[in-house]
Amino acid sequence: MSNSFSGGSVALDVAQVAPSHGLFIPSSRGVVIDTMDDDEVENQLDSACTSTREIIAKEAAGLAELHRRFSVRDIARKFEKGQAEAQAAVEKISGEVRVREAASLDQQVLLQKLREVLEALLGRVAGRNKDDVEEALTSVDALSSKLAQRESELAEEKLEVRRLAALFKQASDDAKWMVEEARAAAKVEIESARAATRRIEEGLEEQERLFGGISQQELDDMRRELQDARRIKMLHESSKAMDMEHEVEGLRQQLAQKTQELKSLQKEMEAMRLPEEEKGKLFRVEGMETLGACLEVSVLDGSSNISQCSFQWYRVSAEGNKVELISGATKPQYAPEPFDVGRYLRVEITSPNNHKFMASSQFVIDPAPGLGNYVESLVRRGGAEFQVIMIAQNGVMVRKPSVHGLSIGHIRIKLRKGRNIKAKESYSASMQLCGVRGGGIAAAQGLFWQAKKGLSFILSFESARERNAAIMLARRFAFDCNIMLAGPDDRAPLGT
Repeated sequence: MSNSFSGGSVALDVAQVAPSHGLFIPSSRGVVIDTMDDDEVENQLDSACTSTREIIAKEAAGLAELHRRFSVRDIARKFEKGQAEAQAAVEKISGEVRVREAASLDQQVLLQKLREVLEALLGRVAGRNKDDVEEALTSVDALSSKLAQRESELAEEKLEVRRLAALFKQASDDAKWMVEEARAAAKVEIESARAATRRIEEGLEEQERLFGGISQQELDDMRRELQDARRIKMLHESSKAMDMEHEVEGLRQQLAQKTQELKSLQKEMEAMRLPEEEKGKLFRVEGMETLGACLEVSVLDGSSNISQCSFQWYRVSAEGNKVELISGATKPQYAPEPFDVGRYLRVEITSPNNHKFMASSQFVIDPAPGLGNYVESLVRRGGAEFQVIMIAQNGVMVRKPSVHGLSIGHIRIKLRKGRNIKAKESYSASMQLCGVRGGGIAAAQGLFWQAKKGLSFILSFESARERNAAIMLARRFAFDCNIMLAGPDDRAPLGT
């Protein structure tokens, strides 16, 4: 009886204490302890932490998408809403962790009291009841160790929650910075748009002030007159331009004629100033000192036989300190080429009795008007093809001169007759190109081209302008290939 009473009293004492702390101990076979399921607590904590991570990741992705797709105001609104939800979730998880901590502390206190009660009871019972008490103490120890393990896990979860809260705070600060930056940029754009709107409004007001006093009828009349003027311009523009071109060409011819007369008068005045004994020995250079013309040596009084003299032409720099021999220019006539522009031309005359005389042009060689612009247009076009007549090949005159096509491109020069290609050579150091240096009135239209060693041509162009344009174009493309394209024995142009 004493044992049953004692066991009943112990069960009663424990039953009175346990329900308030979530424990139930039946009294059928001594003391049996049942607690809340630990897996359930862990699942709740894991689900809470996982939901926090999902909320933070979802809000971060949502902020990025909103920043890309919506306006600054929408981004701010969505961010504030997500921030409030995430903050509430973190606070909820923190509250649950605090509740679990308090429950864990209460369970530890209860287990300590229960252990004290069981130890006190162990000394008062014997037999089978004593075995039950010892078994209960073992269960209490196991439960205490499990409770300690759960407390450590709970502490880790608490640290994880704090880390997530710190990450959320950092993300929140970054999102706020992005929103503020976007808001500042939007303000700048809005102010710029407002300024542009104000300028447009001011322009419209100014236009309204200017044209406010004009009636609709006057505007219609002005529009009609403008249309008539455009129609007349379209009908007569070409004829007006043609008339102007003819007028300019006539003025150019008159200017050339007057210039020639002026130079002739200057040379006659110079001859009149010479002593009487030197007049019969004086030679002079006649012709226009311009690109496209032909210069010729003549005697002032005609007493000397010029056909019995020998000649050699030179280029002289504008300062007179550099003299360059023009190889092959040994005739009384010489047609200037682009290398001669800006330089004097001097000729050395040797009489049959070996007396030497010098004559030179009065002025430097002038460029042809409009030739530079024409060549630049050909350069922009990528090259040009000229119609030429072959006069000689490899120094031998052809029996039947025929029309050929001379194509000058960026990297090569090609001479063809129909589909038959006579020469097709890239720019190289062995290539030579210059004006014909022989005599004759057609020298200004002649071109000497040495495609390669052992292959040369003398070609005649339709005009001196075409010949000089071809020389300048080929030298321009050759210079782009780091090749100085010149005539026989020529050096780089003087002054360069």
